[in-house]
Amino acid sequence: MRDFDPDAIAFATGHFIAGSNIDGPGERISVTRPSDARTYADLPVASAELIDRAVEDATHTVKRSGWATQPPRDRARAMRRWAELIEAKSEELGRLEALGSTRPIAQAVTGDVASTAEGIRFFAEWADKLGGDVAATRADHFGMIVSEPYGVVGAITPWNFPLSMASWKVGPALAAGNAIVLKPSELTPFSTVRLAELAVEAGIPPGIFNVVQGTGAVTGDALSRHPGIAKLSFTGSTRTGIAVMKAAAETGIKPVTLELGGKSPQLVFADADLDKAADCIASSLLANAGQACVAGSRLIVQRQATDTLVSALLARLSRIAPGPTWKSSTGFAPIISEIQARRIDAILARSRAQGAEVLLGGGRIEGHGGAFYQPTLLAGVDTDTAAVREEIFGPVLTIQSFDTEEEGFALADHPEYGLAAGVYTSDLGRGLRAVRQIKAGTVWINRYNRTLDFILPTGGYKSSGIGKDLGRQAVEANLRHKTVLIDIGA
Repeated sequence: MRDFDPDAIAFATGHFIAGSNIDGPGERISVTRPSDARTYADLPVASAELIDRAVEDATHTVKRSGWATQPPRDRARAMRRWAELIEAKSEELGRLEALGSTRPIAQAVTGDVASTAEGIRFFAEWADKLGGDVAATRADHFGMIVSEPYGVVGAITPWNFPLSMASWKVGPALAAGNAIVLKPSELTPFSTVRLAELAVEAGIPPGIFNVVQGTGAVTGDALSRHPGIAKLSFTGSTRTGIAVMKAAAETGIKPVTLELGGKSPQLVFADADLDKAADCIASSLLANAGQACVAGSRLIVQRQATDTLVSALLARLSRIAPGPTWKSSTGFAPIISEIQARRIDAILARSRAQGAEVLLGGGRIEGHGGAFYQPTLLAGVDTDTAAVREEIFGPVLTIQSFDTEEEGFALADHPEYGLAAGVYTSDLGRGLRAVRQIKAGTVWINRYNRTLDFILPTGGYKSSGIGKDLGRQAVEANLRHKTVLIDIGA
């Protein structure tokens, strides 16, 4: 991948409904590049009336296209062609992703786009793997459980990984035979439209994958409430997830999958490989500048290992390469917006007032145009410190020490969140005890962060969400089940 000129990138700025780019009437909002804080486009806001149109078109497409009723292998073939097109257009998609998001071009091409293609390919292979079961019944009965798609699924995706998060929603929905109406974040709206265009080029019927643009308050709310949406999936903050769930319930009961906030612990025991632990922890904090729901933002380290580990982290976190996302040399991302950067400032200010000590960072990186934030280490914190309690969504790591295993497990448990956790130890028994003790949807042992093993589902406990993305579970969540009982007695 090479540097590119952000002002030379062409892209569609409207909605994508029934296979066509449309602008739509009504309100428009400005879209700003995180790297230099420049407004580079405006975006139409889909009203409730436009959501009606998108859902109605999707409903008709499911019925007339045969997408749900064709041989499942045909769906799989179309999705595999789509994955191949995504890979063929990796440079184009990577530039579009890097243009207006926090994803540096080098990471967007080799990471985000590659992951998106592989995710679509993974879900394609489930198209003919889930059908139903024959139930054990008495001899003169024949019982079946039949799987069926919902029809039209709604999805709302976040700004931090626009393409890959879209694939997490669209892949299982389409493999199961549904159509989808997806709203990307208004902060990073454009790469998702190109993804939908490529789906049509691959032979997926126009109207099966639709994109509606707009704000959460208008477009997201209308999509969540729409009675024609039979199932809803959302990734984002816990506060917004509560609003989505409430809106969905107010217009009729429908299943909702929510992947929400996290405040994930990195629990390090003194017997761990501390160099490896430092590498994993630093990588987690620096990835997308900490703007990930699974960011391991709470370091909980056994006391006798604290000084050694903190010294190693100080060295690793001091080596960063901030810059605009369209430069191939950039390795450290900007903060998505000035509003988010101010929120990080406010949480750090409250934490300092509560006694937190800044060992590294603690402020902005100046001279880049956008809002860049220094990797920050905070010591002298406890469970009531704002930076320990609240999801920051920035490169901030708090440090707490413990003596006994029981104390470590207790500190790892967060009163609100339970999305992920990392545990570092050479004691296999202790690692397995941690898996049982830590209340989180994912626990990594002697590593941190996801791989391309899409068979492993992801999702949270407590206020970190309900349901699962990825894995077989994601496809099953896009199917409903019908019981059939036949009397075959003489």
